Amino acid sequence: MITEKRKALGRGLESLLPSSQPVAAVGVAAPEQQGDGVREIPLEQIERNPYQTRNHTREAALDELAASIAASGVVQPIVVRRVEGGRFQIIAGERRWLASARAGKTAIPAIVKQVSNEQALEMTIIENLQREDLNPMEHARAFERLSNEFGLTQEEMARRTGKDRASIGNYMRLLKLPVTVQVEVESGALSFGHAKVLMSAPDAETMERLAAKVIVEGLSVRALEELVFRIEHPVEKQKKERAVDPNVRQAERDMQASLGMKVRIVDRKGRGKIVIEYGSLDDFDRVVTALAGK
Repeated sequence: MITEKRKALGRGLESLLPSSQPVAAVGVAAPEQQGDGVREIPLEQIERNPYQTRNHTREAALDELAASIAASGVVQPIVVRRVEGGRFQIIAGERRWLASARAGKTAIPAIVKQVSNEQALEMTIIENLQREDLNPMEHARAFERLSNEFGLTQEEMARRTGKDRASIGNYMRLLKLPVTVQVEVESGALSFGHAKVLMSAPDAETMERLAAKVIVEGLSVRALEELVFRIEHPVEKQKKERAVDPNVRQAERDMQASLGMKVRIVDRKGRGKIVIEYGSLDDFDRVVTALAGK
């Protein structure tokens, strides 16, 4: 059963939870029996998850949760694992733990699981992805950690998180944006769509300049695409070129926004070529994979 559950990675948090024995209260031996058990654990014996991918917690939302817990208690137990010193580390449910403390609680219902560092990180990412409360940069850094710390490929990350490989690649490419632009994406001043379009700008300085323009003028993603297109196709250059069909030009923009790379389509009455300019071997691999339909 454990093997089958581990094969189900990406189907939800439960698919990552290997079955374990219930843990008795502090100072009392755990009975030997099958299945998971819910127990009350003192808040002071629990520590934060070092693999937490959420960097920001909205105070207003935390206050609302604390008020709910004060009135009705914690409806869904958190998930923890044992660590050194007889303490426990959160795998899933950090907001409930924080809100319980804010509500004046001294203990919280929890399920104790025995998992590895890699499983703990995967479970944390999946729980957050299921709640859809990570901003794009938090997504990007979470996938980067899976790649750097555990050596997972984008294909493996896709299987384990339920995300498609193209989306994971798009998130990870955000880390190539200038730090100042990443901050604006994380704050919500720039959307994920804006960030993907900015990736097709020719250099970091242009990305920063366009990002500032989007924020100040409240430009839409489509308006930003038009700005990037104009930079790549100056008026002087356009005059020397023959007229481009509006549908072909829009296809160029759509592909550039999707791939984050410069795309040029040369069409002659239904025949022509598509030129994609890549800046790294990772980009090359991503394009080849996309074209191969993997």
